[in-house]
Amino acid sequence: MRFSDHRRQYTLGGLRRADLAEDPVAQFVAWQDQAIAAGLADPTACVLATQQPDHTLRQRMVLMKGVDARGLMFYTNYESGKAAALAECDQASMLFPWNELDRQVSVSGAVERASEEESDAYFASRPRDSQLGAWASAQSQPIENREALMQQLADVSARFGEGEIPRPPHWGGYRLVPVSWEFWQGGENRLHDRFRYTHKDDGNWQVTRLQP
Repeated sequence: MRFSDHRRQYTLGGLRRADLAEDPVAQFVAWQDQAIAAGLADPTACVLATQQPDHTLRQRMVLMKGVDARGLMFYTNYESGKAAALAECDQASMLFPWNELDRQVSVSGAVERASEEESDAYFASRPRDSQLGAWASAQSQPIENREALMQQLADVSARFGEGEIPRPPHWGGYRLVPVSWEFWQGGENRLHDRFRYTHKDDGNWQVTRLQP
């Protein structure tokens, strides 16, 4: 089959203005809960898009680890490629591709660092092996082979032994503060339903239906 011949109908249901919550966070949480309940393999995974220091664009998958009225949280190495990009340009976008539900959510806004307290609390909740991995990997930096990476992990494991593992100073959280949300529900014959929430000066959200 040619790639151009691959297509399907989106038939899992429409989306109407009356279906939407007035607050986009409430709408997102409802859809996120439904994605989890549907048994998606990575329901909190999203594509994070940033502008690189050389003005090119870059995307990568991250895991969303919390959402409230302030924004959406994710965690990473502060010396990684994404961190270097955000240091130069704080604008970013997250795309949640819930393909099994014929749904997507796109969120755009500025990204800020989480507080030390937030980062400490989340790091303490991680599995021990993930804590060790945060120390072992110099994220985005070249390495000769996997054996070298595993040696770094062994060195870190020996360093901490059975003791408590503190959060690395180069690792922590970011919060994307939304200025717009778009909720997309697939429709038959490519007549999808799209609604955009735009943040207004008075603190409320304006909801606009967009043509597919």
